[in-house]
Amino acid sequence: QKANGFPSNKSSGSKKQKQQQRIRKEKPQQHNFTHRLLAAALKSHSGNISCMDFSSNGKYLATCADDRTVRIWSTKDFLQREHRSMRANVELDHATLVRFSPDCRAFIVWLANGDTLRVFKMTKREDGGYTFTATSEDFPKKHKAPVIDIGIADTGKFIMTASSDTTVLIWSLKGQVLSTINTNQMNNTHAAVSPCGRFVASCGFTPDVKVWEVCFGKKGEFQEVARAFELKGHSAAVHSFAFSNDSRRMASVSKDGTWKLWDTDVEYKKQQDPYLLRTGRFEEAAGAALCRLALSPDAQVLALASDSSIHLYNTRRGEKEECFERVHGECIADLSFDITGRFLASCGDRAVRLFHNTPGHRAVVEEMQGLLKRASNDSTRQRLQQQLTQAQEALKSLGALKK
Repeated sequence: QKANGFPSNKSSGSKKQKQQQRIRKEKPQQHNFTHRLLAAALKSHSGNISCMDFSSNGKYLATCADDRTVRIWSTKDFLQREHRSMRANVELDHATLVRFSPDCRAFIVWLANGDTLRVFKMTKREDGGYTFTATSEDFPKKHKAPVIDIGIADTGKFIMTASSDTTVLIWSLKGQVLSTINTNQMNNTHAAVSPCGRFVASCGFTPDVKVWEVCFGKKGEFQEVARAFELKGHSAAVHSFAFSNDSRRMASVSKDGTWKLWDTDVEYKKQQDPYLLRTGRFEEAAGAALCRLALSPDAQVLALASDSSIHLYNTRRGEKEECFERVHGECIADLSFDITGRFLASCGDRAVRLFHNTPGHRAVVEEMQGLLKRASNDSTRQRLQQQLTQAQEALKSLGALKK
Protein backbone atom coordinates (compact mmCIF):
# COMPACT_ATOMS: atom_id res chain seq x y z
CA GLN A 1 0.00 0.00 0.00
CA LYS A 2 2.70 2.44 1.00
CA ALA A 3 4.61 1.88 -2.22
CA ASN A 4 1.51 2.76 -4.23
CA GLY A 5 1.11 6.01 -2.37
CA PHE A 6 -1.88 4.89 -0.30
CA PRO A 7 -1.82 5.85 3.36
CA SER A 8 -1.27 2.90 5.66
CA ASN A 9 -3.95 2.12 8.29
CA LYS A 10 -2.05 3.85 11.10
CA SER A 11 -2.24 7.19 9.30
CA SER A 12 -4.73 9.10 11.46
CA GLY A 13 -2.68 9.10 14.66
CA SER A 14 0.66 9.86 13.09
CA LYS A 15 -0.51 12.69 10.84
CA LYS A 16 0.10 15.36 13.48
CA GLN A 17 3.49 13.94 14.34
CA LYS A 18 4.41 13.94 10.67
CA GLN A 19 3.39 17.58 10.28
CA GLN A 20 5.46 18.56 13.32
CA GLN A 21 8.43 16.62 11.95
CA ARG A 22 8.04 18.40 8.64
CA ILE A 23 7.99 21.82 10.30
CA ARG A 24 11.04 20.90 12.36
CA LYS A 25 12.88 19.63 9.31
CA GLU A 26 12.30 22.70 7.18
CA LYS A 27 13.30 25.36 9.69
CA PRO A 28 17.09 24.99 9.81
CA GLN A 29 17.33 24.83 6.03
CA GLN A 30 17.08 28.58 5.37
CA HIS A 31 20.73 29.62 5.35
CA ASN A 32 21.47 33.16 6.52
CA PHE A 33 24.34 35.10 5.02
CA THR A 34 25.26 38.77 5.34
CA HIS A 35 28.10 40.76 3.82
CA ARG A 36 28.65 44.46 3.05
CA LEU A 37 28.98 43.61 -0.67
CA LEU A 38 25.83 41.48 -0.82
CA ALA A 39 23.52 43.39 -3.15
CA ALA A 40 20.47 41.11 -2.94
CA ALA A 41 19.18 37.62 -2.20
CA LEU A 42 16.51 36.30 -4.56
CA LYS A 43 14.17 34.01 -2.63
CA SER A 44 11.11 32.35 -4.19
CA HIS A 45 12.20 28.80 -4.91
CA SER A 46 11.19 26.12 -2.43
CA GLY A 47 13.91 23.73 -3.62
CA ASN A 48 17.66 23.94 -4.23
CA ILE A 49 18.67 25.96 -7.30
CA SER A 50 20.98 24.05 -9.64
CA CYS A 51 21.50 26.45 -12.56
CA MET A 52 20.98 30.04 -13.72
CA ASP A 53 21.37 32.06 -16.89
CA PHE A 54 21.31 35.78 -17.73
CA SER A 55 19.49 36.70 -20.95
CA SER A 56 21.65 38.30 -23.66
CA ASN A 57 19.61 41.53 -23.56
CA GLY A 58 20.49 41.83 -19.86
CA LYS A 59 16.86 42.09 -18.72
CA TYR A 60 16.31 38.70 -17.11
CA LEU A 61 17.85 36.00 -14.96
CA ALA A 62 16.46 32.45 -15.27
CA THR A 63 16.85 29.98 -12.39
CA CYS A 64 15.78 26.35 -12.14
CA ALA A 65 15.37 24.26 -9.00
CA ASP A 66 14.21 20.84 -7.90
CA ASP A 67 10.83 22.35 -6.90
CA ARG A 68 9.62 21.72 -10.49
CA THR A 69 9.76 25.38 -11.48
CA VAL A 70 11.85 27.74 -13.57
CA ARG A 71 11.77 31.34 -12.38
CA ILE A 72 12.46 34.40 -14.51
CA TRP A 73 13.68 37.43 -12.51
CA SER A 74 13.82 41.02 -13.72
CA THR A 75 17.38 42.37 -13.36
CA LYS A 76 16.13 45.94 -12.90
CA ASP A 77 14.60 44.84 -9.55
CA PHE A 78 17.91 43.58 -8.16
CA LEU A 79 18.54 46.62 -5.98
CA GLN A 80 14.86 47.06 -5.01
CA ARG A 81 13.42 45.68 -1.79
CA GLU A 82 10.99 43.43 -3.65
CA HIS A 83 12.22 40.90 -6.19
CA ARG A 84 9.46 39.84 -8.54
CA SER A 85 9.74 36.62 -10.47
CA MET A 86 7.60 34.87 -13.06
CA ARG A 87 7.11 31.14 -12.68
CA ALA A 88 7.15 28.46 -15.36
CA ASN A 89 6.06 25.02 -14.18
CA VAL A 90 7.89 21.92 -15.37
CA GLU A 91 5.20 19.24 -15.64
CA LEU A 92 5.90 15.96 -13.79
CA ASP A 93 9.65 16.63 -13.76
CA HIS A 94 12.22 19.23 -12.75
CA ALA A 95 14.89 21.10 -14.68
CA THR A 96 18.57 20.76 -13.78
CA LEU A 97 19.94 23.18 -16.41
CA VAL A 98 18.46 26.27 -18.07
CA ARG A 99 19.53 28.55 -20.97
CA PHE A 100 17.85 31.53 -22.68
CA SER A 101 17.53 31.60 -26.45
CA PRO A 102 19.50 34.46 -28.13
CA ASP A 103 16.28 36.39 -28.92
CA CYS A 104 15.13 36.03 -25.26
CA ARG A 105 11.74 34.74 -26.43
CA ALA A 106 12.33 31.17 -25.30
CA PHE A 107 14.46 29.10 -22.95
CA ILE A 108 15.58 25.49 -22.93
CA VAL A 109 15.85 23.18 -19.94
CA TRP A 110 17.35 19.76 -19.28
CA LEU A 111 14.84 17.46 -17.58
CA ALA A 112 16.09 15.44 -14.60
CA ASN A 113 13.85 12.41 -15.04
CA GLY A 114 13.04 12.76 -18.74
CA ASP A 115 16.78 12.92 -19.61
CA THR A 116 16.07 15.23 -22.51
CA LEU A 117 15.79 18.86 -23.65
CA ARG A 118 12.52 20.75 -23.46
CA VAL A 119 11.88 24.12 -25.11
CA PHE A 120 9.64 26.75 -23.47
CA LYS A 121 8.30 29.65 -25.53
CA MET A 122 7.83 32.99 -23.75
CA THR A 123 4.84 35.03 -24.97
CA LYS A 124 4.32 38.54 -23.66
CA ARG A 125 0.88 39.26 -22.22
CA GLU A 126 -0.92 42.60 -22.30
CA ASP A 127 -0.33 43.12 -18.56
CA GLY A 128 3.46 42.97 -19.16
CA GLY A 129 3.87 39.44 -17.80
CA TYR A 130 4.71 36.33 -19.79
CA THR A 131 2.96 33.08 -20.62
CA PHE A 132 5.28 30.07 -20.77
CA THR A 133 4.38 27.18 -23.06
CA ALA A 134 6.39 24.01 -23.54
CA THR A 135 6.67 22.95 -27.18
CA SER A 136 4.72 19.83 -28.04
CA GLU A 137 7.71 17.53 -28.42
CA ASP A 138 10.87 17.16 -26.36
CA PHE A 139 14.22 16.41 -28.04
CA PRO A 140 14.98 12.72 -28.70
CA LYS A 141 17.06 10.88 -26.07
CA LYS A 142 20.63 10.43 -27.30
CA HIS A 143 22.94 10.62 -24.26
CA LYS A 144 24.01 7.47 -22.42
CA ALA A 145 25.38 9.27 -19.33
CA PRO A 146 24.03 12.14 -17.15
CA VAL A 147 24.08 15.53 -18.88
CA ILE A 148 26.21 18.14 -17.10
CA ASP A 149 25.95 21.20 -19.39
CA ILE A 150 23.81 22.67 -22.16
CA GLY A 151 24.21 25.80 -24.29
CA ILE A 152 22.74 27.70 -27.24
CA ALA A 153 24.90 29.53 -29.76
CA ASP A 154 24.23 33.27 -29.82
CA THR A 155 23.97 32.99 -33.59
CA GLY A 156 20.90 30.79 -33.05
CA LYS A 157 22.42 28.08 -35.24
CA PHE A 158 22.91 25.21 -32.79
CA ILE A 159 22.40 23.79 -29.31
CA MET A 160 25.11 21.93 -27.37
CA THR A 161 24.61 19.21 -24.75
CA ALA A 162 27.45 17.49 -22.89
CA SER A 163 27.33 14.39 -20.70
CA SER A 164 29.66 13.10 -17.99
CA ASP A 165 31.18 10.44 -20.28
CA THR A 166 33.15 11.95 -23.20
CA THR A 167 30.22 12.93 -25.41
CA VAL A 168 29.29 16.42 -26.61
CA LEU A 169 26.36 16.63 -29.04
CA ILE A 170 25.67 19.48 -31.46
CA TRP A 171 21.95 19.80 -32.30
CA SER A 172 19.92 21.84 -34.74
CA LEU A 173 17.24 23.97 -33.07
CA LYS A 174 14.65 21.48 -34.37
CA GLY A 175 16.18 18.62 -32.38
CA GLN A 176 18.33 16.82 -34.97
CA VAL A 177 21.85 15.75 -34.02
CA LEU A 178 24.25 17.53 -36.39
CA SER A 179 27.45 16.14 -34.90
CA THR A 180 28.81 13.96 -32.10
CA ILE A 181 32.11 14.99 -30.50
CA ASN A 182 34.21 12.55 -28.51
CA THR A 183 36.34 14.73 -26.21
CA ASN A 184 38.79 11.89 -25.32
CA GLN A 185 39.14 13.42 -21.86
CA MET A 186 38.21 10.25 -19.88
CA ASN A 187 35.16 12.14 -18.60
CA ASN A 188 33.71 15.62 -19.08
CA THR A 189 33.45 17.98 -16.11
CA HIS A 190 32.34 21.11 -17.97
CA ALA A 191 31.40 22.20 -21.50
CA ALA A 192 30.27 25.53 -22.94
CA VAL A 193 29.45 27.44 -26.12
CA SER A 194 31.52 30.60 -26.61
CA PRO A 195 29.60 33.93 -26.45
CA CYS A 196 30.42 34.56 -30.13
CA GLY A 197 28.64 31.30 -31.01
CA ARG A 198 31.50 29.87 -33.08
CA PHE A 199 33.16 27.57 -30.57
CA VAL A 200 32.34 24.70 -28.26
CA ALA A 201 34.82 23.79 -25.53
CA SER A 202 35.15 21.05 -22.94
CA CYS A 203 37.37 20.02 -20.04
CA GLY A 204 37.65 16.89 -17.94
CA PHE A 205 40.09 14.41 -16.47
CA THR A 206 42.95 15.47 -18.77
CA PRO A 207 45.01 18.63 -18.01
CA ASP A 208 43.78 20.58 -21.06
CA VAL A 209 40.75 22.46 -22.36
CA LYS A 210 39.77 21.48 -25.92
CA VAL A 211 38.07 23.93 -28.25
CA TRP A 212 36.25 23.12 -31.51
CA GLU A 213 34.78 25.37 -34.17
CA VAL A 214 31.24 24.59 -35.32
CA CYS A 215 31.32 25.50 -39.03
CA PHE A 216 28.39 26.59 -41.16
CA GLY A 217 28.20 27.41 -44.88
CA LYS A 218 27.31 30.72 -46.52
CA LYS A 219 23.62 29.79 -46.60
CA GLY A 220 23.60 28.79 -42.95
CA GLU A 221 23.79 25.03 -43.55
CA PHE A 222 25.84 22.94 -41.09
CA GLN A 223 29.21 21.77 -42.44
CA GLU A 224 31.45 20.27 -39.76
CA VAL A 225 32.94 20.46 -36.28
CA ALA A 226 36.69 21.14 -36.58
CA ARG A 227 39.41 21.17 -33.92
CA ALA A 228 40.37 24.81 -33.26
CA PHE A 229 42.90 24.97 -30.39
CA GLU A 230 43.70 23.71 -26.90
CA LEU A 231 44.62 25.36 -23.61
CA LYS A 232 47.68 23.43 -22.48
CA GLY A 233 49.66 24.20 -19.33
CA HIS A 234 47.89 22.71 -16.32
CA SER A 235 49.46 19.63 -14.73
CA ALA A 236 46.24 17.98 -13.48
CA ALA A 237 42.55 17.61 -14.37
CA VAL A 238 40.69 20.83 -15.23
CA HIS A 239 37.62 21.59 -13.07
CA SER A 240 36.13 24.33 -15.19
CA PHE A 241 36.75 27.18 -17.65
CA ALA A 242 34.97 30.26 -19.01
CA PHE A 243 35.07 32.72 -21.91
CA SER A 244 35.12 36.51 -21.71
CA ASN A 245 32.23 38.32 -23.40
CA ASP A 246 34.11 38.86 -26.70
CA SER A 247 35.47 35.26 -26.68
CA ARG A 248 39.03 36.64 -26.89
CA ARG A 249 40.00 35.55 -23.39
CA MET A 250 39.52 32.30 -21.50
CA ALA A 251 40.14 31.32 -17.90
CA SER A 252 40.59 27.84 -16.44
CA VAL A 253 40.98 26.30 -12.97
CA SER A 254 42.61 22.95 -12.27
CA LYS A 255 43.23 20.32 -9.60
CA ASP A 256 46.88 21.41 -9.75
CA GLY A 257 45.83 24.31 -7.46
CA THR A 258 46.15 27.08 -10.07
CA TRP A 259 43.96 29.21 -12.30
CA LYS A 260 45.13 30.52 -15.68
CA LEU A 261 44.07 33.37 -17.96
CA TRP A 262 44.58 32.91 -21.70
CA ASP A 263 44.60 35.11 -24.80
CA THR A 264 42.62 33.02 -27.30
CA ASP A 265 42.41 35.71 -29.99
CA VAL A 266 44.78 33.72 -32.22
CA GLU A 267 44.98 32.56 -35.83
CA TYR A 268 44.53 28.90 -34.98
CA LYS A 269 44.09 28.00 -38.65
CA LYS A 270 47.75 28.92 -38.99
CA GLN A 271 48.57 26.68 -36.00
CA GLN A 272 48.97 29.62 -33.64
CA ASP A 273 48.48 28.56 -30.00
CA PRO A 274 46.69 30.61 -27.30
CA TYR A 275 49.00 32.73 -25.12
CA LEU A 276 49.14 32.23 -21.36
CA LEU A 277 48.69 35.69 -19.80
CA ARG A 278 48.66 34.91 -16.09
CA THR A 279 48.76 32.05 -13.58
CA GLY A 280 47.39 32.45 -10.05
CA ARG A 281 47.25 30.18 -7.01
CA PHE A 282 43.97 28.72 -5.80
CA GLU A 283 44.91 25.99 -3.31
CA GLU A 284 41.26 25.05 -2.64
CA ALA A 285 41.03 23.63 -6.17
CA ALA A 286 43.57 20.91 -5.40
CA GLY A 287 41.43 18.98 -2.95
CA ALA A 288 37.98 20.01 -4.13
CA ALA A 289 35.69 17.54 -5.85
CA LEU A 290 34.02 20.45 -7.62
CA CYS A 291 35.17 23.95 -8.41
CA ARG A 292 33.11 26.60 -10.25
CA LEU A 293 34.55 29.48 -12.26
CA ALA A 294 33.14 32.69 -13.74
CA LEU A 295 35.00 35.33 -15.75
CA SER A 296 33.67 38.90 -15.83
CA PRO A 297 32.57 40.11 -19.31
CA ASP A 298 35.70 42.30 -19.62
CA ALA A 299 37.97 39.47 -18.30
CA GLN A 300 39.27 41.75 -15.51
CA VAL A 301 37.85 39.67 -12.65
CA LEU A 302 37.87 35.94 -12.03
CA ALA A 303 35.43 34.38 -9.55
CA LEU A 304 36.21 30.92 -8.16
CA ALA A 305 33.93 28.88 -5.93
CA SER A 306 34.76 25.77 -4.00
CA ASP A 307 32.36 24.23 -1.50
CA SER A 308 30.23 27.20 -0.32
CA SER A 309 32.83 30.00 -0.57
CA ILE A 310 33.65 32.45 -3.38
CA HIS A 311 37.01 34.08 -4.10
CA LEU A 312 37.48 37.06 -6.46
CA TYR A 313 40.79 37.70 -8.22
CA ASN A 314 42.09 40.62 -10.25
CA THR A 315 43.31 38.94 -13.46
CA ARG A 316 45.83 41.64 -14.34
CA ARG A 317 47.82 41.31 -11.13
CA GLY A 318 46.68 37.84 -10.13
CA GLU A 319 45.82 38.99 -6.61
CA LYS A 320 42.87 37.86 -4.51
CA GLU A 321 40.66 40.88 -3.74
CA GLU A 322 37.55 39.55 -2.03
CA CYS A 323 36.47 36.38 -0.27
CA PHE A 324 32.89 35.46 0.67
CA GLU A 325 32.65 32.48 3.02
CA ARG A 326 29.70 30.11 3.60
CA VAL A 327 27.56 31.97 1.08
CA HIS A 328 25.07 29.09 0.75
CA GLY A 329 23.86 26.26 2.93
CA GLU A 330 24.94 23.81 0.21
CA CYS A 331 27.84 23.58 -2.24
CA ILE A 332 27.77 26.33 -4.85
CA ALA A 333 26.08 24.88 -7.94
CA ASP A 334 26.49 27.80 -10.35
CA LEU A 335 28.36 31.09 -10.59
CA SER A 336 27.85 33.85 -13.15
CA PHE A 337 28.47 37.56 -13.77
CA ASP A 338 25.60 39.59 -15.22
CA ILE A 339 26.24 41.03 -18.67
CA THR A 340 27.15 44.50 -17.34
CA GLY A 341 29.75 42.98 -15.01
CA ARG A 342 28.33 44.94 -12.05
CA PHE A 343 27.05 41.85 -10.25
CA LEU A 344 28.20 38.32 -9.53
CA ALA A 345 25.41 35.79 -8.92
CA SER A 346 25.75 32.47 -7.10
CA CYS A 347 23.32 29.67 -6.24
CA GLY A 348 23.34 26.38 -4.35
CA ASP A 349 20.54 26.41 -1.78
CA ARG A 350 17.10 27.99 -2.27
CA ALA A 351 18.39 31.52 -2.82
CA VAL A 352 20.41 33.32 -5.48
CA ARG A 353 22.89 35.72 -3.90
CA LEU A 354 24.07 38.77 -5.84
CA PHE A 355 27.33 40.53 -5.01
CA HIS A 356 28.66 43.92 -6.06
CA ASN A 357 31.70 43.35 -8.27
CA THR A 358 34.07 45.77 -6.49
CA PRO A 359 37.25 44.27 -8.05
CA GLY A 360 35.68 45.09 -11.43
CA HIS A 361 35.26 48.75 -10.51
CA ARG A 362 38.82 48.84 -9.14
CA ALA A 363 40.17 47.37 -12.38
CA VAL A 364 38.39 50.13 -14.35
CA VAL A 365 39.93 52.78 -12.05
CA GLU A 366 43.44 51.36 -12.63
CA GLU A 367 42.93 51.05 -16.37
CA MET A 368 41.52 54.58 -16.79
CA GLN A 369 44.29 56.12 -14.69
CA GLY A 370 46.85 54.43 -16.95
CA LEU A 371 45.07 55.54 -20.13
CA LEU A 372 44.66 59.12 -18.88
CA LYS A 373 48.44 59.50 -18.56
CA ARG A 374 48.80 58.54 -22.22
CA ALA A 375 45.73 60.34 -23.59
CA SER A 376 46.65 62.75 -26.36
CA ASN A 377 43.51 64.83 -26.95
CA ASP A 378 40.91 66.50 -24.75
CA SER A 379 37.83 64.56 -25.88
CA THR A 380 39.53 61.24 -25.08
CA ARG A 381 40.64 62.64 -21.75
CA GLN A 382 37.11 63.74 -20.93
CA ARG A 383 35.65 60.33 -21.81
CA LEU A 384 38.26 58.49 -19.71
CA GLN A 385 37.77 60.88 -16.79
CA GLN A 386 34.01 60.26 -16.93
CA GLN A 387 34.50 56.47 -16.74
CA LEU A 388 37.06 56.88 -13.96
CA THR A 389 34.71 59.07 -11.91
CA GLN A 390 31.83 56.61 -12.39
CA ALA A 391 33.92 53.69 -11.13
CA GLN A 392 35.22 55.72 -8.18
CA GLU A 393 31.68 56.81 -7.27
CA ALA A 394 30.50 53.18 -7.39
CA LEU A 395 33.33 52.11 -5.06
CA LYS A 396 32.66 55.04 -2.75
CA SER A 397 28.96 54.17 -2.41
CA LEU A 398 29.95 50.59 -1.47
CA GLY A 399 32.54 51.82 1.02
CA ALA A 400 35.20 49.99 -0.93
CA LEU A 401 37.35 52.85 -2.21
CA LYS A 402 40.99 52.18 -1.35
CA LYS A 403 42.57 55.18 0.27
